[in-house]
Amino acid sequence: MSVLDSTGCDSYLLLRISTGWSGSGPSTMALTQRDKSTSVGPTWKTPDRRDIIRACSVPGQVSTGQSIPFAEYPIMQRRSGLVLLCLCLLCRVSLAALPPAPGNVKLVRSVQSGAWSNAATWEGNEIPSHGVQVQVRPGHTVTYDVRAPESLVIRALFIAGTVSFATEKSTQLNVGLIKIEASDSTEEEGFDCEMHLVAPDPKIARASLLVGTLLQPVAENSTALIRLKYIPGMNKESCPAIVCCGGRMDFHGASLSRTWVKLGANATRGATDVTLAETVTGWKIGDQIIVTATEGDDDKERTTEERTITAIDGTQIRFDEPLLAEHLGDGEFRGEVANLSRNVIVESADPDGERGHTMYHRYSAGSIGYAEFRHLGKQGVLGRYSLHFHLVGSTMRGSSVIGASIRDSHNRWLTIHGTNHLVVRDCVGYRSLGHGYFMEDGTEVYNVLDRNLAVEARATKKLPKQVLPFDQNEGAGFWWANSLNTFTRNVATANGQYGFRFEATETSVLKLVMPVLQPDGLEKDVDIRTLPFVRFDDNEVHSNHGLYGINLGEGVNGVGPDARHPFVVRNTKIWNVHYGLRPQVPSLLVENLTIQSHYGIYHPNFDNHVYRNVTIRQTNTEPFNRGHDDLSLQHGGVTVDGLTFDGCRSGGMPLIQISDDNDTGHAASHFRHVEVRNWTDNSKQKAIVNLGGGPRPQPQFEHGVPITLHDWFGPGRHAQVVSIRSPEYKAHADAYRAEPPLTGDESRVTEVSDIDFPQLLDPIDDLPPATVITQVTPRERQLLVQGTCSDNNAVKRVLVNGQAARATSDNFATWEVTLDRSGLSEIIAHSEDAAGNIEHLAHTLTLTEVQVIARE
Repeated sequence: MSVLDSTGCDSYLLLRISTGWSGSGPSTMALTQRDKSTSVGPTWKTPDRRDIIRACSVPGQVSTGQSIPFAEYPIMQRRSGLVLLCLCLLCRVSLAALPPAPGNVKLVRSVQSGAWSNAATWEGNEIPSHGVQVQVRPGHTVTYDVRAPESLVIRALFIAGTVSFATEKSTQLNVGLIKIEASDSTEEEGFDCEMHLVAPDPKIARASLLVGTLLQPVAENSTALIRLKYIPGMNKESCPAIVCCGGRMDFHGASLSRTWVKLGANATRGATDVTLAETVTGWKIGDQIIVTATEGDDDKERTTEERTITAIDGTQIRFDEPLLAEHLGDGEFRGEVANLSRNVIVESADPDGERGHTMYHRYSAGSIGYAEFRHLGKQGVLGRYSLHFHLVGSTMRGSSVIGASIRDSHNRWLTIHGTNHLVVRDCVGYRSLGHGYFMEDGTEVYNVLDRNLAVEARATKKLPKQVLPFDQNEGAGFWWANSLNTFTRNVATANGQYGFRFEATETSVLKLVMPVLQPDGLEKDVDIRTLPFVRFDDNEVHSNHGLYGINLGEGVNGVGPDARHPFVVRNTKIWNVHYGLRPQVPSLLVENLTIQSHYGIYHPNFDNHVYRNVTIRQTNTEPFNRGHDDLSLQHGGVTVDGLTFDGCRSGGMPLIQISDDNDTGHAASHFRHVEVRNWTDNSKQKAIVNLGGGPRPQPQFEHGVPITLHDWFGPGRHAQVVSIRSPEYKAHADAYRAEPPLTGDESRVTEVSDIDFPQLLDPIDDLPPATVITQVTPRERQLLVQGTCSDNNAVKRVLVNGQAARATSDNFATWEVTLDRSGLSEIIAHSEDAAGNIEHLAHTLTLTEVQVIARE
């Protein structure tokens, strides 16, 4: 299958670009209509993802076969030779014939700035009425100040100027389509945009939808509600919708100190109140909350419970109905209480009918803060998600989604698609069909997902024509195919198959070498399986209804980073799930891991794996599994320094399983500082180290996989345990002995010395930090600049216009600095880490961009 076929387009426009730029005249690109059934000829260069133009041309402006000056498309000037581009129309319509609105639909246009409710704002002195199209023209700012009844539905709102919602009064807009785009088009297309291949002119005001802003959110005692209503005759696959096409789209409501917190005490069945672990502000009587499930995977009843707040007294929250289940809130493992309510709301008017979706396109701007998105997402339709950043690359660097509530989605919560440098923090996702927080095509890098809650992302059918065909849409709280991103302080609970899932499986028709943004700002073709995390710290999974807590790389087929750039997973808790951690990637460093589940380390691909300070508690079976489980195959080395088994009920299974086969001849397992506490296995097969259960494959190679427990018999006196089926035992059986409970019925031990504890990984830090400016606040003659920074190690400093920023959280994860406004022409932020790596791809805001933000 060609790249063109894999896009799933029903029709293509092929752009043949001649770049013989040698003084013979300007290069051109010719648009040629091509039927889907035609194959790509051998003389055409297959396009990569970045060659695929992400937006549609203006119908009627560019016709089939027409030549366009190549210089008008600077995004393409870097390409040379003959290039074939595919313009994929996911809405399944031809560019030349997008369906217009019915001829009897009235179009009402603005004639000046003013209030929506003021007739003088509109042509004919007529306030927009039910069923009309509305166009706000360039240069006009219309303040939406209406609380429309359900019976008044605007068919489509086209914003080429600015629509700003009143922030001091409650408003409601019922609408079929909102499109934010610098265009006079009134095409009712809820996915594709007009052609916007180049960045908008910063000197020209963007088309803007402002439902509150960072500096002026909708006031706490007011509500802004947008209800997306399907209008008969519109395309059901793309409408209703809110689509930002190179404009600005902001949703900002009243802030909450925390959107979700841990329980501070156990919540009992029948209780009508809970205790929070910390005091919260911004929560109100009448808000809807959830108390998350904390039961194990063997309890299939959903026990995440929805309630409405009736009273707040410090850390005590009272609600309307008694709890139906117990929720853990004491000790190390505790559930969460999350607030779902916000005072800026986007919702589908008919959740049981045609649902709406929202999306940002390339070169758009804006951010989201403390807004609620509910009953959105089109089930089974590719690209129609509750929140969707669609192929924006790095053009929206500085945008963020903070404190959002995304619930009851029929197609994901938040999709980050072909997008870099997005900051997603303190969000709550509750109930989704398919994955929750989702990175779609494997090119996404330097995004930050921090302190988000994922609850009940459920399995559903695989999406048609999806970019990565190996994704089965089985319901992961967090799902990605490119790990070069930051995941910190997130919690996933009660999800379908996975809490966290890294998946990247190459096939005969899908190669995983993709163009990936580099620290110098250029793109490079890289096998995305080889990219480690920027950071994966302080994440937690519990109470999943599916199989896995964290599945890290099942399907990568042994491809991963090298020993100097390993995956690093720190400070992770996994509890009350079936399989705790499935580590399938090579070159992995895990530090400070706690697992309390049926299985602990499950189905591992031990190949340069290093584990430090691991605690496995109360497993029912297989606390530390053999290589590849039933295959009993180990490719490389594993070291474990600090391993505690506490209260394990291993059911006749050993605590540590021996792998049978060593296909490389280099596989070996080394443990030290192993401690066993409260072991409740009373079976005859009780053993610390033994062969595992299930299939007993006959060893196929000349070497087995010995397990060495360093200093087991005392300093420098190591225990080496082998299987009685191994070549080592068969060759020197008299050198080994049984020593229960260290050994079992199929294992024996000998004492060895002069074996060093191996160093399998040699991590280096050669990745510079990534910095994002998230907010600029004017203060008299100064500007308060705030942002975030992520790095795989310690950040030394953040500099903004050469001035050192102050860290407002650990490791400059958030920071701020105050700048004088006098003479300021731009803001440039970059970072340096403790290893001396300096960020070259600085985040720069021009004076015009600063002025726009400051005016908010």
